[in-house]
Amino acid sequence: MVKPNYKNSIVNLMSSIGNGFNKDCLYSELKQLRGEELRKAKNVILLIIDGLGYNYLLRQKSKLQDHLRGKITSVFPSTTAAAITTFMTGVAPQQHAYTGWFMHLKELGVVTAILPFIPRIGGGSFTEQEIKVEEILEIKGFSEKIQNSYFILGKNIVDSAYTTACSKKGKRIAYTTLNGLFQQIKRTANKPGRKYVHAYWPGLDSLAHEFGIKSEEVAEHFKELEKNIFRLVKELRGSKTALIITADHGHIDTTDTRTIHLKNHPKLQECLTLPLCGEPRAAYCYVRPAKIKQFEDYVKKKLSKYCELHKSEGLVKQGYYGLFKPNKKLSERIGDYVLIMKDNYTIRDRILSQEVKKHIGNHGGVSEDEMFVPLIFFH
Repeated sequence: MVKPNYKNSIVNLMSSIGNGFNKDCLYSELKQLRGEELRKAKNVILLIIDGLGYNYLLRQKSKLQDHLRGKITSVFPSTTAAAITTFMTGVAPQQHAYTGWFMHLKELGVVTAILPFIPRIGGGSFTEQEIKVEEILEIKGFSEKIQNSYFILGKNIVDSAYTTACSKKGKRIAYTTLNGLFQQIKRTANKPGRKYVHAYWPGLDSLAHEFGIKSEEVAEHFKELEKNIFRLVKELRGSKTALIITADHGHIDTTDTRTIHLKNHPKLQECLTLPLCGEPRAAYCYVRPAKIKQFEDYVKKKLSKYCELHKSEGLVKQGYYGLFKPNKKLSERIGDYVLIMKDNYTIRDRILSQEVKKHIGNHGGVSEDEMFVPLIFFH
């Protein structure tokens, strides 16, 4: 079980970048990469490869290891919604309060898929109802601290409500292919002026979900990524560019036999006031006050082999979500209890006719494979 280290995490990486542009940051910077080292760079490029865990990188015996500054932790839960929002805001979930893919928003009275900004089941985007992301995510975007910033993102998300809210004062650039991503990074680096460039690639994560992180499909894709990275480094030589490569989280492979289906535990299900929120590897449970004892007893007697039971407020006090003063909405978005899954178990529920997606690769938990991500640096 790896607890996020908010003195050696992706949050602290963002502070290093912020300090590299002489901006004040809430969290301390990384010891492995200080802001001072970035101040002379014309371009500071942050390339986020979704799902690229530190342990996975080591297993590939990649030449990228020659440029490792070390390993850092993700945030909790170790998932895109929480971690990408950290990259976008420069603070931990303790402050931004984006706590998992499925979030209960008290202000809307609904469980949401938070990054697409839609209800978990049924209905279109909340933006169609004139609800703004800024009303949910009240933290300013990291790019607002930097005068000249660019966001290079897939065409399907580059102008989403979430991206637009987080990238104010920044310029957004779309791509459609892996080669297109690297071409856009090169073009942007060659633009005049000092700049911060945020680039994001989701392909490895998607393949890991579908085929598993240990699959040949992911291995082949990683080789293609590696080839593109070293080509980019060669093309940017002499341009005073600092290229930082990291990830939002790693992956762990799971199986159907390691999936706990809530429908098979009706005595547990009847204790809940809402569907499970958060992640299959770290599930938030909203429990009926009259059923607290039944809930606790059931988990301890029937599910202790598969998960650890934590009071949500206890994890906040232990610093799982970050340091410093919590967002006032944090407690509303992490339920009463958290089921942190052991080994490679997951827990899933189903809402009426909703199809339960079967993912081989999963993340969100606190294993080493999920929590540790690489810090790769080219200057």
